[in-house]
Amino acid sequence: MAVTLDQVADAAGVSKSTASRVLSGSSRVSAQTRRAVQSAAERLGYRPNRIASGLRTRRSNLIGLVITNLVNASFHTITEVLQQRLDECGYQVLLCVTDSDPVRERRYLDMLLDHRVDGLVIVGTGANTETVRQVSAAGIPVVNLMRSPDDAPGDSVMAGDREGAELAVRHLLDLGHRDIAFIGGPPTVDSGRDRYAGFAAALAAAGLEPDPALCERGPYTMPFGAEAVTRLMASDRPPTALYSANHEATFGTLGALVQLGIRVPEQLSLVCHEAAPWFPYWHPPITVVDNGARDLGELAAEQLLRRIDSRPENGGSDNGGLGTEDPGRLIRVGARLVVRSSTAAPGRPAS
Repeated sequence: MAVTLDQVADAAGVSKSTASRVLSGSSRVSAQTRRAVQSAAERLGYRPNRIASGLRTRRSNLIGLVITNLVNASFHTITEVLQQRLDECGYQVLLCVTDSDPVRERRYLDMLLDHRVDGLVIVGTGANTETVRQVSAAGIPVVNLMRSPDDAPGDSVMAGDREGAELAVRHLLDLGHRDIAFIGGPPTVDSGRDRYAGFAAALAAAGLEPDPALCERGPYTMPFGAEAVTRLMASDRPPTALYSANHEATFGTLGALVQLGIRVPEQLSLVCHEAAPWFPYWHPPITVVDNGARDLGELAAEQLLRRIDSRPENGGSDNGGLGTEDPGRLIRVGARLVVRSSTAAPGRPAS
């Protein structure tokens, strides 16, 4: 005989309505109550009828996560944080990796809309804003993460990219560098645009301008990083310092520097934007701009759950989407500079 919701509630010592809220994914219960209900359901072997429940409650207990790649260490951390937080609230994450392909991204968005996901977190290409708008118009809450086109619907959780870039370049300037190279993402993406703006602003504050010959902007790929740093170091006046602001390209940049025999920091001081778990163990350990990936993931989950809980079927007062009176909330996570041994004064080893 199938285990009933009443039995789960009795075993957990809560009301049937509370047990139902836990098992339907509501975050409006305490962590202790959630654990008690989930433990009772697992112990008794309770298996809810998701199809019937979805028809009755208009909930699928599915969250779409659309992300450009998993090469980026920040995206790895964000994915883990989102999956864990949403799982605690009874949701399953549908991970869709687009490889920055707008056609694939749109296909995933259409699929998630067809499956009536309860929410969407997107690190997007910016090419499918109209489709994202359709998702929001259907009452599905949207959180734009790390990238947010000007006309994108939904809330946005963003990194302090410009702030982090200024920290990186000021650090290099304070060490005495003036020929500072930049490897960044394309200007069509928030991070590529904001990090370059921070780079230029820090130089301007020191009475300098970006040297076009020392600036490389391109796709978020390892090959681009290798090609870009090879061009920079082969120039007639190679830089004494490099701010690598394109995280995916950084992995190609590091390999190319080893192949070229460039000594860091004696020949080239290096600051990389976004942390990776193995950067402290590289030789030498790499100075980084930490963009707070874990905080980004936590805030994206928190904001999405808040929007989901605001829907009428969950006891809220709106449809979870964003109307003309609610343009969406912008949350920005600050950056911090972590100084290690890859930066030093020009021509000197790190102290």
